[in-house]
Amino acid sequence: MPTSKIAVVGDRDSILGFKTLGVATFPAADAERALQIFRQLVAENYGVIFVTEDLARDLQEPIAELNRRFLPAVIPIPSSRGALGIGMEAIRKNLEKAIGADIFSRKEG
Repeated sequence: MPTSKIAVVGDRDSILGFKTLGVATFPAADAERALQIFRQLVAENYGVIFVTEDLARDLQEPIAELNRRFLPAVIPIPSSRGALGIGMEAIRKNLEKAIGADIFSRKEG
């Protein structure tokens, strides 16, 4: 069974630690460069692409297009500057679609 390749795309400070885990790192200072990298990673059959939320915010449509495919899975992660909530929102939406309910909503009564 082939192993899925994993990559992370983002600013150098945010992705440097992933290299020690054996994850392929691809620095991108802006959305245009990140989009070029995404195309390369898709062509090279990467299975999972982590992308910093800063870049994900600017690449919503290309990421949505990739996520309509089976692979690669594109997963937003916080950058070294902190979380924007984009990754958690994506998880919430996917769980709601899968189970039919928003388990993260807090309804206090």
